[in-house]
Amino acid sequence: MRTGKRIKRRDILKYAMGTCPAVCGFPYIVRASALGKNGSTAPSNRVVVGCIGNGAMGAHDIRGLTTQKNVHVAAICDVSKEKRLTAQTMLAKKYGNKDCKAYNDFREVLARDDIDAVSIAAQDHWHALIAVAAAKAGKDVYCQKPLGMTMEECQVVREVVRKEGTIFQTGTQQRSSLFFRQACELARNGYIGKVHTVEVGAPGPKYKRTYMNPPTEEPIPDGFDFDRYVGPAKMRPYNRGLHTQPDWYLIRDYCVGFIVNWGVHHLDIANWGVPEITSGQCEVEFSGSYRDDGLTDNINDWRGEFRYPSGLKMAFSDVGNPCAKGIKFIGDEGWVYINRGMFRAEPMSLLKTELKPEDKRLYPAARKAASHYRNFIDCVLSRQEPIAPVEAGAQASYLGMVAEISVKLGRKLTWDHEKERFVDDAAANALLSTPMRAPWSLS
Repeated sequence: MRTGKRIKRRDILKYAMGTCPAVCGFPYIVRASALGKNGSTAPSNRVVVGCIGNGAMGAHDIRGLTTQKNVHVAAICDVSKEKRLTAQTMLAKKYGNKDCKAYNDFREVLARDDIDAVSIAAQDHWHALIAVAAAKAGKDVYCQKPLGMTMEECQVVREVVRKEGTIFQTGTQQRSSLFFRQACELARNGYIGKVHTVEVGAPGPKYKRTYMNPPTEEPIPDGFDFDRYVGPAKMRPYNRGLHTQPDWYLIRDYCVGFIVNWGVHHLDIANWGVPEITSGQCEVEFSGSYRDDGLTDNINDWRGEFRYPSGLKMAFSDVGNPCAKGIKFIGDEGWVYINRGMFRAEPMSLLKTELKPEDKRLYPAARKAASHYRNFIDCVLSRQEPIAPVEAGAQASYLGMVAEISVKLGRKLTWDHEKERFVDDAAANALLSTPMRAPWSLS
């Protein structure tokens, strides 16, 4: 685990065992549980986690983390008392006690010295703020996608994570799937010839508003901290639809839209298979439409292309408009299509390909299908790079943001992946950052 920030429990254990040079040599009595005997996990190999955001994805993260043998979830945090109680009940049943503490303010979780890592599953507009604060507090981070709401937020998260030496796993769990890695390796190693087209499709219009009451002001329910829910977004009168699922995903103050929130998964795999997608300059030209029903207002549907000087193009749309859900790598000698639960190729014999010793292998340490959570915990302990590092998360996040800006402006743009700016376009570049409501700031 990280050193230099604060004394870790594994360092304390070294002193207790008399193995550190500064120890004078007199005997210590150490319990068997501290050494990992009697079927328990030694404190030096146990990762204590705080889970921030306890809604649907937060509950999924809690379940995924608590199935790992050397993880203990000691804190949960949500602005909803109901969700806090639900998470606490889940953990009390798991551990057979009520020791897990519940918090309304994520900063109280980060202030605990016994917390090694946090999972972040709050609404999208909170991701960057919490991730930056966690890294600065010396915590490792498992962060749901996307990294933020803007290019600037992604950049700050990446910068702080690297500066602080944080182990950061993006919640783009498809990287931990053997078949997604295999598809990318076939594309990267020339088994379908030179890749000239990548097609990416993600869900969008199928998600509909479910809270159908008028979008007018309503009383704030007891046990819900609306001010903290809004956080860095603009304040508006309370309405239950603002935090109903999936309605909040469809509101621009809290989520760019599924062009980013869902698109990030498949755009990440596209970029993993064809790294040229995030190199040099490219033309970006998209069209689409926005929701407008008095409550939901972010992007509904989209279609367009990223075009590169080499002739490579990446088509990206909501599902069926025209791209199929998933990722299709098309080369001059064949193609590979991958989606959750579906893996196809032409010729089909490609699926039985065994890589040659000299071929590029993606994350060789995970040759078998493994848990994304397991990979994160292993890296927290080993200090190795996880399978979905912060750079990959930032790139997968901003690809959808860049496409959405083209839709918003209604014209073709030129994007520079190296400078992470639009070329000679002040109007487009002005959309790469958004002011935060005081007192919230990334600085």
